[in-house]
Amino acid sequence: MSLSTVYLGLGSNIERERHLCAGLDALAGILKDMQCSAVFESQAVGIKSGPFYNLVVRGRTELPLLELDRRLKFIEADNGRYAPDRKGLPLDIDVLMFDDLCGTFDGLVLPRAEILKNAFVLWPLSLLAPELVHPGEGRSMGQLWREARIEQVLAPVPFEWRGLQLTPA
Repeated sequence: MSLSTVYLGLGSNIERERHLCAGLDALAGILKDMQCSAVFESQAVGIKSGPFYNLVVRGRTELPLLELDRRLKFIEADNGRYAPDRKGLPLDIDVLMFDDLCGTFDGLVLPRAEILKNAFVLWPLSLLAPELVHPGEGRSMGQLWREARIEQVLAPVPFEWRGLQLTPA
């Protein structure tokens, strides 16, 4: 079975450290060679809520795209994402890129548009994989971040998961 490289965006605005760590623990069970970006705090975009913690994860998986996405929904559900009485967003996990797929796959658009729109996706992605070329843009994540004109304020956050410091330099 061949392995695909996947980039995932994670965010939480409720019990942020607990939910992000739970999400990372769950992802470690389905991804090989998992690497995490630094964690940043950002203001909510598109919803009224408290600030989010965000990071990007890279890993390799044997799962096909739609099965991976289905498993991510289960991880979100395990963290209260779909609870009827939930306040805020306990855990959000989005597939940002899956190998170099471009297009719409059963409603999932790749690469995800938020890569180019949101600093809380592009900055951690550019730190984790500066040479990675965006398949739709033909430019590296590092170049896209340097050229980005995104009016969002991000703050580095001290964060630790399984003994790894995910705090930006």
